[in-house]
Amino acid sequence: MSSYTNLSVSTDDNKIAWLTLDVKDEAANVIGPELIEEMNAAIDEIKVTNPKGVIINSGKSSGFIAGADVKKFEGMTNSEKDRELALSFIHMGQALCQKIEDLSFPTLAMVKGFCMGGGLEIALSCDYIVTDDSPSTKLSLPEIQLGIHPGFGGTVRSIRRMGVLKAMPLMLTGRNLVPRQAKKMGLTDYCVPLRQLKTTAVQTILLKPTKHQAPKSAALLETSPMRKVIAMQMRKQVASKTKQEHYPAPYALINIWEMHGSKSSEMYEAEAHSVATLVSTDTAQNLVRVFFLQNRLKALGDKKLFTPKHVHVIGGGVMGGDIAAWCAMQGMRVTIQDMNTEALGRVIGRANTGFKRRFRKDKIRIMQAQDNLIPDLHGHGIAKADVIIEAIFENLEAKQEIFKNVEKKAKKTAIIATNTSSIPLQEIAAVMKNPERLVGLHFFNPVFKMPLLEIVQTPDQTDPKVVALAQSFGAHINKLPLPVKSSPGFLINRILMPYILEGVTLYQEGVPATIVDKAAVDYGMPMGPLELADTVGLDICLHVGKILADTVGVTLPDTLDKEVEQGRLGKKSGQGFYAWKKDKKVKPDNKQWTGDRHKVQTRLIEKLLAESKKCLEENIVENSDLLDAGVIFGTGFAPFRGGPMHALLEAKDSL
Repeated sequence: MSSYTNLSVSTDDNKIAWLTLDVKDEAANVIGPELIEEMNAAIDEIKVTNPKGVIINSGKSSGFIAGADVKKFEGMTNSEKDRELALSFIHMGQALCQKIEDLSFPTLAMVKGFCMGGGLEIALSCDYIVTDDSPSTKLSLPEIQLGIHPGFGGTVRSIRRMGVLKAMPLMLTGRNLVPRQAKKMGLTDYCVPLRQLKTTAVQTILLKPTKHQAPKSAALLETSPMRKVIAMQMRKQVASKTKQEHYPAPYALINIWEMHGSKSSEMYEAEAHSVATLVSTDTAQNLVRVFFLQNRLKALGDKKLFTPKHVHVIGGGVMGGDIAAWCAMQGMRVTIQDMNTEALGRVIGRANTGFKRRFRKDKIRIMQAQDNLIPDLHGHGIAKADVIIEAIFENLEAKQEIFKNVEKKAKKTAIIATNTSSIPLQEIAAVMKNPERLVGLHFFNPVFKMPLLEIVQTPDQTDPKVVALAQSFGAHINKLPLPVKSSPGFLINRILMPYILEGVTLYQEGVPATIVDKAAVDYGMPMGPLELADTVGLDICLHVGKILADTVGVTLPDTLDKEVEQGRLGKKSGQGFYAWKKDKKVKPDNKQWTGDRHKVQTRLIEKLLAESKKCLEENIVENSDLLDAGVIFGTGFAPFRGGPMHALLEAKDSL
């Protein structure tokens, strides 16, 4: 066999060829033109030897294949040249997958770790897919999150293998499947313990079991009349979450299936041209930007710096309890301290609900998380913890008292942190003998869903080593660490609050809550400012608003004070700008309003963008990229716009 740069080929005693992918100078296998060319050449050589079969596997410990090299998509324009480049690359990928599918001997993808995008499309071109059963192994077709859809034949092969009702939701959401889910849905053939993975792969090649295909009943859904009905329903479901002008890819995917169906070979070419068109759209280019921003935040947390094993959380409220539960889910021993036994009981109950939702029917992982979470009335865990997080109510004196006690008991190597959402670190640390030890770990609600973790520091006080350790901790608990300067509201609350208060002001001026919120959602925000205020709590909004009013000149509308005085605190009280029942918004009456909706949207977004610009000028974060990343992952700011500073830049360029 020839020598290759990004893969190797060997033959075992069973005359099975092993094609092992190991892309040079990359932490993970990514698909680029070079790898495709080498795989083509290797397969041609393997064919000559006429083996009993071929097993495609990875030489990387990180996983099988992470997908196509996203760098190849960056900077694509709608020029004819770029479109041809994109189409050429897609055709290369399609041809490789077709070559694998056409081999006369059995083919198998042996998967452990991640198998995503183009990597899963290569696996789908094999006769069999075998995975280990580890929850760390993930399979997905996440292209939709980059503003495109599968392009190497995955739109066709996933439907042929699973049926349209399983395959399309997988592609339309881009969600990850763990091995047991993938096996149950028919995406893979076998899911076995890691120690049995290689043996199972070999035996599958030798025994040649029946290839997995969608049930015969799925063929009825591929008829033209049924495709029209199903496509219409799918569009409705997608439209309930995303607008076509914001995210065209899901609609394009539905269209090509409705037009051709997976039984038609014409769908391959339709898929290729669709992706080549989508990749140059503003949405795709901005989502590619967001992908790299996310990777940049991940890189800020160096897991090698230390390995936290014990976390101690002080405060048994919703936030403290959820922080504790989240850390327990990541495999850490967690002690949760509160003087109120009833509060600790509520923490455990809420955590158990969260564990069951997260791990579904995986009883072992649920039990492990439950065992990791330990109530601690008297704070015995402080002395043993690697990380100590205070998460009580926003009161300076109370926090100071806690940290005077914590500093005396904590290990010298422990991270001492506060989850304050608005109080400057230097004020809390004023009572500490070693104020340089205090760092902010500001989580966002709901902790189980929001990926960002603000790492708050006082530049002339916080020890840089402490900041680095805090960022490492963020990576260990699967959060995106963002270093921010200690100042009122830090980054996210500082930017969000003027936006929320502008929404309250518009409401005070007579604009219905539904109109205010729809204007924000139409822009691309995940929810409107008034629904967000109800979710956060109007009392908390008022508290943070007052701090920002005193420090950075934010204007507080009278309505907010009045709502809080009347006990209308939002979701937690059952009434705010909306009525709430069992934590769900009661559908409000559609009030008629004839005002300028565009003006409403402009006022809201301009507040958010203006405050973003101020934060950058005040060096709350290091640069505009980090600001954009923080606001996207901390607030859900319209990802397809690439972040607030990027949106400002694009608006300026369009003038």
